[in-house]
Amino acid sequence: MRKKISILIIFISITLLSNIFAQDILKGDLKTLNVDKLTTSEIAQAKAQLKSQNLTIEQAKPLLQSKGLSEVEYNKLVIILKEENNTNSLSEIGTKEELIVDNKTIKAPISSTSPKIFGSDLFNNPNLNFEPNLNISTPLNYILGPGDELQISVYGIQEFNSASKVSSEGKVSIQFVGQIPVSGITIEAATQKIKNAISKVYSTVNSGQSQVSVSLTRIRTIKITIIGGTQPGNYSISSLATVFNALHAAGGPGENGSYRNIQLVRNNKIFKIIDIYNFLTNGDQTDNIGLKENDVIRIPSYTNRVIIEGQVKNPGVFELKEGETFLDLLNYASGFNSKAYTASINITQITNKEYKIIDVLDSQFSSYLPKSGDLIKVSEILNRFENRIQINGAVLRPNTYAFHEGMRVSQLIKTADGLREDVYLDRARIIRIKKDMTTEIINVNLKGAISEDTVSDIKLNKEDVVTIYSILEFKETYKINISGEVQKPGEYDYYENLTLNDVLIQAGGLTGLASKNVEIARMIKSDQIDDTKINKIELFKLSITPENNEQTENFRLQPFDIINIHQMAVVEKPEYITVKGAVVYPGIYIIATKNEKISDIIERTGGLKYDANIEGVKINRPVKNQDNEDVSKTDLNDDLNLNKTLSKTYLIIPLDLKEILKHPNRSSNIKLLPGDELEITYNNECVKVRGNVLLNSEIPFNKGKSIKYYINAVGGGDSKASLKKAYIVYPNGKANTIKRFLFFKKYPKVKQGCQIIVPEKPEKDKKNNAGEIIGYSSMLTSLAGVVIAILKL
Repeated sequence: MRKKISILIIFISITLLSNIFAQDILKGDLKTLNVDKLTTSEIAQAKAQLKSQNLTIEQAKPLLQSKGLSEVEYNKLVIILKEENNTNSLSEIGTKEELIVDNKTIKAPISSTSPKIFGSDLFNNPNLNFEPNLNISTPLNYILGPGDELQISVYGIQEFNSASKVSSEGKVSIQFVGQIPVSGITIEAATQKIKNAISKVYSTVNSGQSQVSVSLTRIRTIKITIIGGTQPGNYSISSLATVFNALHAAGGPGENGSYRNIQLVRNNKIFKIIDIYNFLTNGDQTDNIGLKENDVIRIPSYTNRVIIEGQVKNPGVFELKEGETFLDLLNYASGFNSKAYTASINITQITNKEYKIIDVLDSQFSSYLPKSGDLIKVSEILNRFENRIQINGAVLRPNTYAFHEGMRVSQLIKTADGLREDVYLDRARIIRIKKDMTTEIINVNLKGAISEDTVSDIKLNKEDVVTIYSILEFKETYKINISGEVQKPGEYDYYENLTLNDVLIQAGGLTGLASKNVEIARMIKSDQIDDTKINKIELFKLSITPENNEQTENFRLQPFDIINIHQMAVVEKPEYITVKGAVVYPGIYIIATKNEKISDIIERTGGLKYDANIEGVKINRPVKNQDNEDVSKTDLNDDLNLNKTLSKTYLIIPLDLKEILKHPNRSSNIKLLPGDELEITYNNECVKVRGNVLLNSEIPFNKGKSIKYYINAVGGGDSKASLKKAYIVYPNGKANTIKRFLFFKKYPKVKQGCQIIVPEKPEKDKKNNAGEIIGYSSMLTSLAGVVIAILKL
């Protein structure tokens, strides 16, 4: 039993805590408030409470936090209240495929979109809340009532200050003066009444030696009721609030609420009919009157609501009063836009059984009375012209012009400021659209047309396209070509009387390598085939001055000529090689003679350094065609893994420098070629071991030791090593492998600075291994058979 009571107490406590917010957001303990558990109605009440106190959620933050509301819950509250504003805004009606008009759900035949109700934006725009400005002076005609607070001051010879609240009996209490009734009168009348009462106590007031000041310091809150709004209910608002302020607080009219016939009920009678459209269309706030205690704002259902869409400036859903015509509706929609077809409108109307279409002409706009549920469509003007004609080609102003009945070709040409000098007078062309919308071409004798011959000067129709030809259109464009030793070889336009000098200037002039010999090739043209002539072209050989672009023999060119400026017979450009490594002066050396050899270059470098390895000299020669040459450069000083693909850029030529320097006339002292790289390595007292070994390293050179010694010194080969295929690369680029004869091995000699490379085993083909096994088995079987046969003999 106790357990059930405890559960009941906990449930009641949680309910009461959540209701703290619903009762009054500005009162009570908010430490345990969970904003996530607030219902929609509680959020709406909280919003109304803030409105009644003329506070925003941001302004109320200090007060809420003083009541114990945490920062996290406050942030949640801000988000929820803003979402509530967006959710309750009546920005559109219906759904994407439905619209409620005249209490009927209209589907796709009326509209596939959801147009806004005209005026709905007024109540979901935070910049238009119509809240009264409490920072301005109180209007003199303000009617006082219970709850207002007055600041009463006497200043001068006698002084007195008091803040007095209008009591529920409608009186203010002033010390030494008594109670003065002020409820129901204006603040101006109340000021005079209070002054008269004070003058009876303070004698200096009558004499003018003291003054009396009365001001309104706190405005009372009044209770009003809103019926038919998006959020109907009772609201506590400032006594300075107006009708629009109250409507905004309630979210505006409901889904079926009227915007044109809102009733302000005061003392159980309709005091005012509010038409929001007066404010929306004219900015007229005559209907935005102040509210009083117990006022009721009643929003009845609309009577006549129509839709206008298409080419108007403000399409949407509009409410019309009785007697309002299409012109009134057009005024609310801000009129036609620039593309509107204004000769007629199309209306889809709802009957008792089905839809029907009505066409209303512009002459009926002022008399047509739209019916509730009408969908009015304003279409766009046609993409065509009623009086267009075009002229292009050899006229001074080709363009589109206005057509008029009876217009002829000569008149259109004059409108285009006449013909150009390059006009072709024998013919012009008219492209015409026939009545069946097919096109035809009409040829015109232009010479006769401009002389206004009635036969040639054809009458034009609208949408005709007149083309005046130019003689330049029938003239072929020719080219000539120049190549060889000019700055800008290529193809150039041919002009009449074009000469060789003209082309040389266009091509930027001759280069420094141009010779005096020029060839000009010209095509042979003939109307008849002559098999006796063997020449395919006509060739002209000229002699020019290479230092001058203006030639004495200024040859006249013809279309399609090909000019070739030859290079000088002997042109020797400086070429070089590179020397690097252990020489006195490494660097780039120009090849001075055609027979520049290795010994010559070594001598020019100042000779070898003291620590040069004379056995480590090689040439790295660039490969000209890498697609046809399968060579590679192995850099012994590089730390790359030898299993990687090496660059195929150089051929390595090993050299025996001792032999070359001792016998420079022998064939080993080869000539160097442009781009060669002569490399002389330094002495290295170690031997490098690379490849598929346990440790890539360098081992100190030990004279007389074999390749096997150095491989064992780095831990031997790894699981993929092919020790049988190990080889040595010497400092000069030569390579040597292990030689085998029967069961004997001959190891290559190991020298200082060389590199021992252990390659990877090739992958074995399992299919081939199986075939080999079968082959060996068959051979052994046959051999065994032969042995048995011999033993039986």
